[in-house]
Amino acid sequence: APVGSRHATQLLETLRQARECSASLTVLQCLQQRSLELDVYILSTAIVTCRTLSAWSKAIHMLHQSAGSRLETSTITYGSAVSACEKGGQWVWALQLL
Repeated sequence: APVGSRHATQLLETLRQARECSASLTVLQCLQQRSLELDVYILSTAIVTCRTLSAWSKAIHMLHQSAGSRLETSTITYGSAVSACEKGGQWVWALQLL
Protein backbone atom coordinates (compact mmCIF):
# COMPACT_ATOMS: atom_id res chain seq x y z
CA ALA A 1 0.00 0.00 0.00
CA PRO A 2 1.29 3.49 -0.76
CA VAL A 3 2.59 5.49 2.14
CA GLY A 4 1.34 9.05 2.35
CA SER A 5 2.81 12.02 4.11
CA ARG A 6 0.40 11.74 7.03
CA HIS A 7 1.27 8.08 7.64
CA ALA A 8 4.97 8.77 7.38
CA THR A 9 4.71 11.61 9.88
CA GLN A 10 2.76 9.38 12.28
CA LEU A 11 5.39 6.65 11.98
CA LEU A 12 8.19 9.12 12.64
CA GLU A 13 6.33 10.55 15.64
CA THR A 14 5.95 7.02 17.05
CA LEU A 15 9.69 6.46 16.57
CA ARG A 16 10.39 9.74 18.36
CA GLN A 17 8.29 8.66 21.32
CA ALA A 18 10.18 5.35 21.33
CA ARG A 19 13.47 7.31 21.17
CA GLU A 20 14.56 5.69 17.91
CA CYS A 21 16.57 8.30 16.02
CA SER A 22 18.46 5.82 13.83
CA ALA A 23 15.20 4.20 12.78
CA SER A 24 13.86 7.65 11.86
CA LEU A 25 16.82 8.22 9.56
CA THR A 26 16.27 4.80 7.98
CA VAL A 27 12.60 5.58 7.42
CA LEU A 28 13.52 8.87 5.74
CA GLN A 29 15.95 7.09 3.43
CA CYS A 30 13.34 4.46 2.55
CA LEU A 31 10.76 7.14 1.80
CA GLN A 32 13.19 8.88 -0.52
CA GLN A 33 14.02 5.60 -2.28
CA ARG A 34 10.30 5.03 -2.84
CA SER A 35 10.10 8.53 -4.32
CA LEU A 36 7.68 9.82 -1.70
CA GLU A 37 7.99 13.56 -1.75
CA LEU A 38 9.26 14.60 1.63
CA ASP A 39 7.55 17.58 3.14
CA VAL A 40 8.35 19.92 5.97
CA TYR A 41 6.21 17.88 8.39
CA ILE A 42 8.08 14.64 7.74
CA LEU A 43 11.47 16.32 7.98
CA SER A 44 10.59 18.32 11.08
CA THR A 45 9.26 15.26 12.89
CA ALA A 46 12.46 13.33 12.13
CA ILE A 47 14.68 16.20 13.27
CA VAL A 48 12.65 16.68 16.46
CA THR A 49 13.36 13.00 17.16
CA CYS A 50 17.07 13.70 16.81
CA ARG A 51 16.73 16.72 19.08
CA THR A 52 14.98 14.58 21.69
CA LEU A 53 17.92 12.15 21.65
CA SER A 54 20.64 14.80 21.26
CA ALA A 55 21.63 13.16 17.98
CA TRP A 56 23.01 16.34 16.45
CA SER A 57 24.95 14.67 13.62
CA LYS A 58 21.85 12.88 12.37
CA ALA A 59 19.88 16.15 12.49
CA ILE A 60 22.58 17.86 10.39
CA HIS A 61 22.57 14.91 7.99
CA MET A 62 18.81 15.21 7.52
CA LEU A 63 19.08 18.95 6.84
CA HIS A 64 21.77 18.29 4.23
CA GLN A 65 19.55 15.64 2.61
CA SER A 66 16.69 18.11 2.44
CA ALA A 67 18.90 20.74 0.82
CA GLY A 68 19.79 18.25 -1.90
CA SER A 69 16.12 17.64 -2.61
CA ARG A 70 15.23 21.36 -2.59
CA LEU A 71 12.76 20.72 0.20
CA GLU A 72 11.44 23.84 1.85
CA THR A 73 12.38 23.91 5.49
CA SER A 74 10.83 25.89 8.29
CA THR A 75 12.11 27.80 11.27
CA ILE A 76 10.88 24.86 13.37
CA THR A 77 13.04 22.47 11.35
CA TYR A 78 16.15 24.62 11.76
CA GLY A 79 15.34 25.40 15.39
CA SER A 80 15.10 21.68 16.16
CA ALA A 81 18.43 21.03 14.44
CA VAL A 82 20.05 23.90 16.37
CA SER A 83 18.61 22.51 19.59
CA ALA A 84 19.97 19.03 18.78
CA CYS A 85 23.41 20.56 18.26
CA GLU A 86 23.11 22.51 21.51
CA LYS A 87 22.13 19.39 23.45
CA GLY A 88 25.12 17.60 21.96
CA GLY A 89 27.46 20.44 22.93
CA GLN A 90 28.12 21.25 19.27
CA TRP A 91 28.00 25.03 19.45
CA VAL A 92 29.95 25.59 16.23
CA TRP A 93 27.40 23.57 14.25
CA ALA A 94 24.53 25.29 16.03
CA LEU A 95 25.89 28.72 15.13
CA GLN A 96 26.47 27.69 11.50
CA LEU A 97 22.78 26.85 11.17
CA LEU A 98 21.69 30.29 12.33
